[in-house]
Amino acid sequence: MQVEDHTVSKRRVFYIPGYDPIHPRRYRELYRKESADQAKISNYKIELSPKQGPKSRGGRYGWHVDSAIDGTRTQADFEVLVWSDIVKDSMDLNIPQTYLVLARTAWIYIASGALRRLMWLRKGPVIAALYPIGMLLLQLLVAVLLAWFVGANVAKGVKVLVDWPGIARLVGWGAALPLIAVILRWFRKIDNKLFAYYLMHDYAYEARSKGESPPELETRMAEFSAEIAEALNSDVDEVLVVGHSSGAHIGVSVLADLIRAKRVDEDGPSLGFLTLGQVVPMVSFLPRAYRLRADLKFLSCSDELTWVDVTAPGDGCAFALCDPVAVSGVAVEGKRWPLVISAAFTQTLSPDRWAELRWKFFRLHFQYMCAFDRPGDFDYFKITAGSKTLQARFKDREPSKSRIDVSASPYTSLSE
Repeated sequence: MQVEDHTVSKRRVFYIPGYDPIHPRRYRELYRKESADQAKISNYKIELSPKQGPKSRGGRYGWHVDSAIDGTRTQADFEVLVWSDIVKDSMDLNIPQTYLVLARTAWIYIASGALRRLMWLRKGPVIAALYPIGMLLLQLLVAVLLAWFVGANVAKGVKVLVDWPGIARLVGWGAALPLIAVILRWFRKIDNKLFAYYLMHDYAYEARSKGESPPELETRMAEFSAEIAEALNSDVDEVLVVGHSSGAHIGVSVLADLIRAKRVDEDGPSLGFLTLGQVVPMVSFLPRAYRLRADLKFLSCSDELTWVDVTAPGDGCAFALCDPVAVSGVAVEGKRWPLVISAAFTQTLSPDRWAELRWKFFRLHFQYMCAFDRPGDFDYFKITAGSKTLQARFKDREPSKSRIDVSASPYTSLSE
C-alpha cells in the first residue's frame, strides 16, 4: 500500500485527543494560531477554513486546510475523534468519591508493581501521576487544620460564655465540619489552576479496570475505526491518524482493529499513524491491559501502516523516547514499529523560548502541535498539511539513539 516519495494532494487527518473534557474547537484554534506562526518562521503558506464535505461523516468536528509547502499545494480535511463526553462523565464525581478513587488508584499502581516499574523508565510522568495524590491530600490536610483552628477558637469563645465544656466542644465541631467541606469545594473550584482533580481522574479512568478499556470507550473506538475505514475508501492520497497523550494508546487499538478486520486496502491511500507525547506505559503496565498489549504487538509488525512516535525529554508528562512496544514487553522478532524520534525541545526551541516554556509542564505537553522557532525534521504542520506521506517523510530517519527499548512492564501476557 505504501508508495515511497508519494506526493500528497489530498489528505484526511484524524486527531484523537488525550483525556480532555474541553470542546474540540480548542484544537482548531490551536492549529490556526500555531500553523500561522510556523508558516512565518518556515516561509510557507497555510490557511484554515470550515470543514468541507458531507456533514454525514459522523457529525465529527473538524476543519479544512489549504497549504503551499515546498512548492506544492495540498489540501487536508481534519476531524477530531471526540470522546470528551466520556471524559466529562468519568469526572462527574463528588469530593468524597474523588478521594475514594484516589485511594483505589494509588493502591492499584502500588500493589501491582506497576508504579515501581514505571519509575525505572521516566520519573517525570510518574511524578505527574503522584502530583494529584499529593495535592489532594495536602488540600485535605489544609482544610482539616484550618477547620480545627477555627473550631477550637469557637469552642473557647463558647466556653467563656457558657461554662459547659460539652456544649463548647459540640459548637466547635459544628463550626469545623462544614468548614472542611467549604474549603475543599473552594479548592475544587480553582482546579483549573491546580489540575489536581483533572489529573486524578485521568490516571484513574483506565486504572479502575486495571488496564481494560471501559465498555463505553470500546464502543467509541469501534466508531472511530469505522470512520477511518470510510476515509480509506475515499479518493485521498493519505489517511493520517494522530494520537496525543492518552489518544496514542486509543489509536493503537483503533488501528489494530481496523487492520485485523482487513479494512485497509493495499491499493488504497497511504495509512500513517503519528503518536505524540504518549503515555502508553501508564496503561500497558497494568495487570489486565491484555487488549492493549496484544494490539501493540500486532501493530508493531504490521505492513499496512507507518507508525512514528514523537516525544521529548523536556515533556515531563510523557514517557519520552520510551518505545511503547518494547517497554511493554511485547516486542518480537520482525518488529517494524514505531520509529521513535525526539522532538528535542532544547534544540528546536530557541534558548529564550525554551526558558519561557520550561516550567509550563502542561503547555509543553502540547508543544508537539505548536510552532518551533528552530524546527528540525519534526514539523507538525508539514506532516499534517505538507506534500509528503508520513512514510516518505521519515523513510531515511534513524530512530533516536537515546530511546529506551528494554522490557520493563511487570505484566506481558496478552490474554487471561
